[in-house]
Amino acid sequence: MLVRRGQRLEHFTIAYNALEGLGSIVAGVFAGSIALVGFGVDSIIEVTSATALLVRLHADADHAHRERSERITLRIVGICFLALAAWIAFDSINSLIHRAPPEHSIPGIVITALSVVVMPLLSRAKRTIGRAIGSNALVADAKQTALCTYLSAITLAGLLLNAMLGWWWADPVAALVMVPIIIREGLEGLRGEHCDDCAP
Repeated sequence: MLVRRGQRLEHFTIAYNALEGLGSIVAGVFAGSIALVGFGVDSIIEVTSATALLVRLHADADHAHRERSERITLRIVGICFLALAAWIAFDSINSLIHRAPPEHSIPGIVITALSVVVMPLLSRAKRTIGRAIGSNALVADAKQTALCTYLSAITLAGLLLNAMLGWWWADPVAALVMVPIIIREGLEGLRGEHCDDCAP
């Protein structure tokens, strides 16, 4: 019963992150917001990571194959995160140098504000069920979901400062603040740290 609830939480995470990511990317492209596009791409990459972790909640017969596949997946995800961090850093610095202001994005504000509310609740539910069923995979993914809360809050702050105070530079600065967090995610993926911590 609890395992099924954990699986449902992972399915919800994948669906929510996919919608959040697509919505953020579209809104970010229209507004010219680096932070919002970066947040959206991060969400899409998280879908791949969550899918890899979901495998751990299903009882595969071939444990060695499952672990090998997850390691490969997480390394690919890690490379994607590092590439994203490099792109965000380059584009943000370029925007600051050329003083390129983004447009206001009401859809972006709504999406990130919703994530600031949803992500902590989802993280708490995953952590509770993960501990109850002894699944380090779910507990580790709860930490990843908590990390998404910080990205949501950083992106939201940049969007609000730009919309309410006209601080155009808040968007690229918010994007730059996201870079170390995304790099950390990328390095964890490359090292396969989730794999080591996620054995059910």
